Amino acid sequence: MNSKPSSSTLCPYQIPIVDLSKPDSKNLIIKACEEFGFFKVINHGVPLEFISRLEEEAVKFFSLPVTEKERAGPADPFGYGNKKIGQNGDVGWVEYLLLTTNPNFNYHQLPSVFNENPERFRSALGDYISAARDMGCEVLELMADGLRIQQRNIFSKLLMDEQSDSVFRLNHYPPCPELQAYDDRNMIGFGEHTDPQIISVLRSNNTSGLEISMKDGTWVSVPPDQNSFFINVGDSLQVMTNGRFRSVRHRVLANSSKSRVSMIYFGGPPLSEKIAPLPCLMKGKESLYKEFTWFEYKKSAFATRLADNRLEHFQRVAAS
Repeated sequence: MNSKPSSSTLCPYQIPIVDLSKPDSKNLIIKACEEFGFFKVINHGVPLEFISRLEEEAVKFFSLPVTEKERAGPADPFGYGNKKIGQNGDVGWVEYLLLTTNPNFNYHQLPSVFNENPERFRSALGDYISAARDMGCEVLELMADGLRIQQRNIFSKLLMDEQSDSVFRLNHYPPCPELQAYDDRNMIGFGEHTDPQIISVLRSNNTSGLEISMKDGTWVSVPPDQNSFFINVGDSLQVMTNGRFRSVRHRVLANSSKSRVSMIYFGGPPLSEKIAPLPCLMKGKESLYKEFTWFEYKKSAFATRLADNRLEHFQRVAAS
């Protein structure tokens, strides 16, 4: 949560925008995944009503007194967390709710989340997660098309699998008034990291704060857009494409006056799924990564600090 000097910039990088209704979207997705590991999606097909309903429920929950919210914690791994991120000493100016996407999860374990009207929150959550996952799968199938992989669902089937180990996170970054005293300083809301899963589907309200790191180490501020989605390439997808797609390093900076609410669907494979470069993309190239199961990688990733290079232990040769 330390203050850090600002090093972000808006130029010369422009965040790629992909219109899912256009025929060239698959090529734009490939280019964005190679260069940025990140892109914005418009004409995504997710009903705006699903977004606003869930945001309303999230804001309601985060507005509860701390003692009430803490009845849904501590996050282990699911539930409410405040400032503490993971088990290894990372902290940030954030409170969050981490939930499984498994419909059989017993939400009675999180009393304050579903306090007043449990069915309303559960229904808003179910509608949103289902729509975000479907859109994420559409993006993954367009990726497969763009990579000229015959099996169109080679990535998406992992998210659609009944055993898919996907999670959903609601983050709330409260305003940080102390920042106004420091014109050139930033308070870390969520420290720099990559996502270990296949892809992340992100949506936030109209408050800025998200930044992504470019290959040269420059931090680029992502202009918020509450009606669009942002897609992150995760570590697992980087491995499956043998480093052709890059897992994007990103962070969130706190805002001095505005509250930021984000919702992220992390699309992961089943725990037993073997993750390795796809043979159809290798064409005689050497594999940069050792094969591992998602369970092994997840266990290794969550034993590290946020900013660590989690793929380092699984590299055969240095990935560029």
